[in-house]
Amino acid sequence: MPDSQNKKGKRKAVIRQQPTPPTQDEFSDDYRASDEGETMEKDETELELEKLVFGDDAGFREGLKLYRNDTVDSIEEGSEDDVVDNSAGKVEEGDLDAVDDADLFFIDSGPTINPDQDLILAPQTDDNGGETEGADPPAWIDSDDERISVSLASNPRLRKLRINESEDIVNGKEYIRRLRQQFERLYPVPDWANPSASKKASSRRKRRKLSDAASSSSESNSDDDMSVDSDALSAQPLAKLLQSTAPLTQTSITSTSIRKKLRPEVIDIQRTKDVSGVQPSAITSLSFHPIHPLLLSSGPSSTLTLHHISPHAPTPNPTLTSLHIRSHPLTTSAFLPPTGSRIFFSARRRYFHIWDFASGSISKVSRIYGHAHEQRTMERFKLSSDGRWLGLVGSGRKDGGTINILDAHTCQWVAQVRVEGKGGVADFAWWGDGAGLLVVGKGGEAVEYSMQERRVVARWTDEGAVGTTVVALGGQAKGRAGLGADRWAVVGSQSGIVNVYDRNAWTVGAVPERPVPTRALGQLTTPVSCVEISPDGQMLVIASRWKRDALRLVHLPSCTVYKNWPTANTPFGRITAIAMAPSSEMLAVANEQGKIRLWEIRS
Repeated sequence: MPDSQNKKGKRKAVIRQQPTPPTQDEFSDDYRASDEGETMEKDETELELEKLVFGDDAGFREGLKLYRNDTVDSIEEGSEDDVVDNSAGKVEEGDLDAVDDADLFFIDSGPTINPDQDLILAPQTDDNGGETEGADPPAWIDSDDERISVSLASNPRLRKLRINESEDIVNGKEYIRRLRQQFERLYPVPDWANPSASKKASSRRKRRKLSDAASSSSESNSDDDMSVDSDALSAQPLAKLLQSTAPLTQTSITSTSIRKKLRPEVIDIQRTKDVSGVQPSAITSLSFHPIHPLLLSSGPSSTLTLHHISPHAPTPNPTLTSLHIRSHPLTTSAFLPPTGSRIFFSARRRYFHIWDFASGSISKVSRIYGHAHEQRTMERFKLSSDGRWLGLVGSGRKDGGTINILDAHTCQWVAQVRVEGKGGVADFAWWGDGAGLLVVGKGGEAVEYSMQERRVVARWTDEGAVGTTVVALGGQAKGRAGLGADRWAVVGSQSGIVNVYDRNAWTVGAVPERPVPTRALGQLTTPVSCVEISPDGQMLVIASRWKRDALRLVHLPSCTVYKNWPTANTPFGRITAIAMAPSSEMLAVANEQGKIRLWEIRS
């Protein structure tokens, strides 16, 4: 028993003698006590490194003194405390207290591109660059333009504006001038919109003919393009042009010289640049402006387009403007003779539209009172050459067909022409003087109607007619009055036969019932869709849309088909419309692909 108790006592004593491990708080207190009691001093290397990185007070003051010595001359005068003795090269520390904070620091904005003299406000200038005294500058002139700097070399799209390869920086005014010059090179001012340049353009056109070789013509075009002076050109906005009657009453820029007679069998014809752009659909109607070099086209795409005929421009025959009418597939469009100040256009609808250039407005004619049942569609119409009458092909076929005649200015119904026969009206054509019209039925019946007498003055039948399709009048009869003084009457049929009648001996009351054609042309084998006589009466154009490249030229009065043109390589396509220029020197051909090609006809 005592031994066991002694062992227990010894064990407890041993346990009491073992040290107790320190806690976390005790460790932190010991570390904090060691930091407070012992601070490590920085050696010379650490001090030197700290001075190089962060600097010190002496270095800051020394740098400030050196900077002040370099810039003291640029500080504005006004305080004697700011004067520095440059010979000493040092500034006393007490002098810095009197210096403003704005003089001690500056904002580094980088080197300036423009010299100081370019920042001076430029005097007011006019359009030609001359100074104007006492006048407000135009709204498009901004004085800040000269302060703007544009790099022409850094932007690939602006490199074409440089005069030489080393040129780079230009100010805003010069940049605007070169942009305007580049725009006028691509879209030159039309001759008919710039009266002052019309004489120069006509003389230039005489000197430069299309018969020149391709290389020489390209060189002359490039020379003219590069010599254009933007200051001498004046572009008139199209909206202002169409709202003014002055440009539309100018004289024609076409040659006034008497056209020489064409030779039979061989024709001198040259293809020119095509009309720019391709229409989204076939072109069903073409017509030239009676005075200005404008071409009007339309088709099922519901778009009416005006083209400027200028083959020598940098962009040949550009598009001037277009008019789109939604869900209105156009079938017929034409200028109103003799000035061409209005455009009539229609579709397979009960109404048609009139675009007036003088006011810029578009009016709609929706009905013909008393004859609405006979005119359910106004898709086919023709205007008289004097601009007084508008003829509409009636939709009714009962007891033949009808033509409703309206006043072209008031759009009021005036008269009606009826042709007997089956199938209705095939086509009609106005007399050359606008005093009457020739109407043909699909069975070959022809009616001559006088607007002065308001009655039918003659009836005759086309020889061998098998489904008449088109008719045309043209030429000038000698020593005869009446029947429009037209010498030639051309009638096309479904069989492809084209009959050419000489009306020189026809007079009112002496028209044969079954005249014999001067010539029956059988070069076409499909239905004839287009017939056009040149305004000078020396040439006839016939075409068919039902076969590719189906077009022929016929010389009048010999009625012989030209042998040298068109050739097998002439790219017509399926022809949908043709038109002759008022000068008879240009032929326009449109096809189903929406392309318009031009040819120049020479004497």
